[in-house]
Amino acid sequence: MATVRLENIKRRFNNVTAIEDITLDIPDGEFWVLVGPSGCGKSTILRTIAGLETATSGKLYIGEKLVNNIPARQRDVAMVFQNYALYPHMTVAQNIAFGLQMRKVDPKIIQERVMVVARSLSLEHLLERKPKQLSGGQQQRVALGRAIAREPQVFLLDEPLSNLDAQLRDDTRAELKQLHQELGITTIYVTHDQVEAMTLADKIVVLNRGRIQQIGAPNTIYSQPTNRMVATFLGSPPMNIVPAKFTGNGFDVMGQILSCPNSVKEKLRLGVGQNFDLGIRPEHISLVEPSRRREHPEEELSELTVEVKVVEPLGRETLVRTGFPGTSVILNVQISTEVLSKRGDRLSLEFNLDKLFVFDSSTGDKLYP
Repeated sequence: MATVRLENIKRRFNNVTAIEDITLDIPDGEFWVLVGPSGCGKSTILRTIAGLETATSGKLYIGEKLVNNIPARQRDVAMVFQNYALYPHMTVAQNIAFGLQMRKVDPKIIQERVMVVARSLSLEHLLERKPKQLSGGQQQRVALGRAIAREPQVFLLDEPLSNLDAQLRDDTRAELKQLHQELGITTIYVTHDQVEAMTLADKIVVLNRGRIQQIGAPNTIYSQPTNRMVATFLGSPPMNIVPAKFTGNGFDVMGQILSCPNSVKEKLRLGVGQNFDLGIRPEHISLVEPSRRREHPEEELSELTVEVKVVEPLGRETLVRTGFPGTSVILNVQISTEVLSKRGDRLSLEFNLDKLFVFDSSTGDKLYP
């Protein structure tokens, strides 16, 4: 096991910069997840650590050793790919043992280690089968087993669950987390799936266009995103973004006035008349019951009126996609399954202003809180 440290790593392909000024310090034994949209550079970072790509500039350390000029086979890392990369003519046992055989480990030790790994991944009854006789989930576990058997200093996993169906992804994700807790090997995991990132990571690194946007614990990044890109990337459904004009006392949202706290007014006092993007997560929006308005007419509510576009029952709750008449802006709301809504209904929605975000509409930078 080892720490992994990247210092100002850059990787260029001709005139294209894939990653720019990447600095990470991953402690020994932690599980870090790199996330971001396609083309953001996450796989390039992983391949650079593995030695499959060469950094254009910067320094890369595994443990205390500078490995920039050390070939991949000598870095003592194990990589699991999206397509499994199993040898079709070998059995499960032979695939798991292959890396050890290449390192000329004693055959008795290889046999013992293969059995230990097979038991940990529930593969012991499949050891004599070949990859074509296995399901996708079983093939993925064999690929993991081959990496685990080597007992490397670092695990590198490049979207290893993307080819699995939904239920198998959930099961294998749980197995991965349990294995990491048992083995304690430093792990760097690449995915575009924010659910995998939130559930697996000790720390998440959010990337966009080759640059780091934010690094932090899953709950921190979810509740305190540093900019609009991070806010909308993590979360299912994602954070709602609504364009609005600041009036000084509140926001003009599609011709409706949304009141705002004094702290927002103070923060934006020089921006009267300017356009901003408001961010609010679906779980921080609630329905305003008509009876509440009748019984408490004096109560000032931070509400907007919207029209139901799509209703998606999810079992424990219902996701309602709403919009403002005459616009393309969508507002996702999570409501109780007991509330019956249909396309075309008008709803009054109240925002939890303690959970409101304000972003610069042009740069996406967070302005509040």
